[in-house]
Amino acid sequence: MLKVSEILRVKGHTLYTATPDTPIAQALETMSEQDIGSLVIMDHGELVGMLTFREIIRHLHANQGVTGPNTIRSIMDDAPVSVTPNTSADEVQRLMLDKHARYMPVMDGPVLQGVISFYDMAQAIVAAQQFENTMLKAYIRDWPGDHTDAEAKEQN
Repeated sequence: MLKVSEILRVKGHTLYTATPDTPIAQALETMSEQDIGSLVIMDHGELVGMLTFREIIRHLHANQGVTGPNTIRSIMDDAPVSVTPNTSADEVQRLMLDKHARYMPVMDGPVLQGVISFYDMAQAIVAAQQFENTMLKAYIRDWPGDHTDAEAKEQN
């Protein structure tokens, strides 16, 4: 069964963080420049929230497209659902769908290990399905006693 730790290993551990007191405009700049959809909000080494493009869009809509002097603290999700490295991919999928979350921090106790995105999950599932498909095709191709006369002649 596919685990979060395996997805992180393939994805890498690059993390983008900010503090709750970071201006929204600066967060928007970082997310745009790094082509990322979320920032992990840390305060004194602890996870205190998540900021995604969803919160930024809501803020911009409510403020006629102006970020203003507001900080991340005023718009962040201060109770993000997190998973552990041992959480199964199936459980992450269920949580993402149930909680309508595109990004989930991965915590190993109090230590932030990474962030799993909906895209990361889709990519991991497709890769696992492709591997399984390849293995099944190889198994069927090598099925014992399933050689036609033409194949037998080619082998001789």
